[in-house]
Amino acid sequence: MSNAQGTLYIVATPIGNLGDWSQRAQEVLAEVSLIAVEDTRHSNKLLSHFGIQTPMMAYHEHNETLASEKLLTRLRAGESIALISDAGTPLISDPGYPLVSQAHAEGIPVSPIPGPSAVVAALSASGLPTDRFIFEGFLPNKTQARKSRLEILQADTRTLVFYESPHRIVETLADMLAVFGAERVGVLARELSKTFETIKQAPLLELLEWLEQDKNQSRGEIVLVVHGAEASGPEDAEVERVLTILLKSLPVKEAATLAAEITGGKKNALYKQALYILGKNPRQ
Repeated sequence: MSNAQGTLYIVATPIGNLGDWSQRAQEVLAEVSLIAVEDTRHSNKLLSHFGIQTPMMAYHEHNETLASEKLLTRLRAGESIALISDAGTPLISDPGYPLVSQAHAEGIPVSPIPGPSAVVAALSASGLPTDRFIFEGFLPNKTQARKSRLEILQADTRTLVFYESPHRIVETLADMLAVFGAERVGVLARELSKTFETIKQAPLLELLEWLEQDKNQSRGEIVLVVHGAEASGPEDAEVERVLTILLKSLPVKEAATLAAEITGGKKNALYKQALYILGKNPRQ
């Protein structure tokens, strides 16, 4: 794998079942000069299981800037390097963006080695629309900030996909219930490809009650998939057009108030819709 400059490989690793790992991914990791990993102890177990002895270097959110420069120096010198995360496809709510972005800026080849992804696995098995979706990663830790973010997404018609930790899943579902309503359908997918894999689809109220009754369902790696809002009709499209124009020159509250006078809509609902519009089209 020698080049005038090296290649940066973005290699997906198993999210649970080791049988999901491709032969190509293993071959690339065995042949590169170095593997950048989130946690050397965690990745050492995986690599040792498959007999891969390539040297590793820690690459995580706390050393991302310094480590990126070290890796780029080696890539410029002609060494090929692989980047992996603890599980799944790198850069999906994991470190790596600065490294990959700078590699592109310098003309260093970047090559993905596809494989497992919890986002795609959960979405594909959710039974919710998959033609248009948005991945939001982890929501904010604090309740108020989390609700504010959900309110921005409230009117989004795309399927919504989130990561969530076991100790926050109940609170997050409760906030989704409050913002999206009891009848909005959600899917909790946890421990995908592992022994205790669970995929549960239900209205948010039922999903929350099920989770509270069985604490075991709060354990492990969790992906939440939520049905998008019902598509707007022509009348709603006109309201959005009016709000979009007003938001170009007015603060959110004033835009919502004026839009309510123009369209006859409810100010609170228009305020939430204005937040959603700004979320889609942030001011420059």
